Amino acid sequence: MNKEIKKDLYRYIGEDCNKIICQLRYFLFTPGFQYIYFFRKAAAASKLTRLFWLIGLRFCMFKTGIQIPYTTKIGPGFRIVHFGSIVVNPQAIIGKNFNISQGALIGNASGKNKGVPIIGDNVCVNANAIIIGGVKIGNNVLIAPGAFVNFDVPDNSIVIGNPGKIISRDQSPTDKYIVYSLK
Repeated sequence: MNKEIKKDLYRYIGEDCNKIICQLRYFLFTPGFQYIYFFRKAAAASKLTRLFWLIGLRFCMFKTGIQIPYTTKIGPGFRIVHFGSIVVNPQAIIGKNFNISQGALIGNASGKNKGVPIIGDNVCVNANAIIIGGVKIGNNVLIAPGAFVNFDVPDNSIVIGNPGKIISRDQSPTDKYIVYSLK
């Protein structure tokens, strides 16, 4: 298992990520981690072996409903909290210690906020949240379930509602959600 995948697994189980039995268990029985495994392998593969990993990624896509293309840039410590109907634009840029839940959409837009989102470190995108357009999401941001975000969000904030409203905090609102955080 390569280092980046181990960092992703660390976000699930902490130091147990070094145990072979835990690696095997999460690969076989945790659909979100299984998707991450094939995602990382396809992104790092040479042209010769990429087809094999893309077939595995496609199989996981049909099985889980997750659509995160291997070209999407996601930092280490990626965690799919609950799988199902997750869609991420291939041009999105996402930092480290990123959580995403079922029903989330990170996509592009045209018009006033043309482009795709850039998301910072230690961000949680909860169930059925939508982030669209050329927006910047700061570090330590919690996107609440069902929130609609088409505007920039500063560091240490929570976004709730549709339309989204920003609630600023003095400290990180994601501390209790980002378990086994990478430094």
